[in-house]
Amino acid sequence: MIDRAEAPGADRGPLCVLVVDDSRVMRAMIIRTLRLTGLSLGTVHEAADGLAGLDILETEPVTLALVDINMPRLSGLDMLARLGRSATGPRVIVVSSDGSDARASQVLQMGHGFLHKPFAPEDLRDAVLRALDAPGR
Repeated sequence: MIDRAEAPGADRGPLCVLVVDDSRVMRAMIIRTLRLTGLSLGTVHEAADGLAGLDILETEPVTLALVDINMPRLSGLDMLARLGRSATGPRVIVVSSDGSDARASQVLQMGHGFLHKPFAPEDLRDAVLRALDAPGR
């Protein structure tokens, strides 16, 4: 576990997070790993697909969304297309086992972060800090 006092970005204030993945087990693992990063967490929301994720984003103040690609009803990429890029919207990191360079490049061109599953707490923390510090959002 990363020491919260030593974690970069620990002074940012609590992050309100949305984890969107069709696997309940994977959502739990992502949330557990997120808690191990040492970053300050506020409310953590969960959604089983992109439509449910969009519904949460309409009603809840989310700072960061961690989104899978392959999901029923509405995929992560379709969710991101509907969400668009806005200065007031959440920062997004796509968390996927689809680790192809083409897929990662597509996500990065959309202006979002990409993290391959599986990952260590340090990898997730670094991806979150990069997303939060990204210009133009």
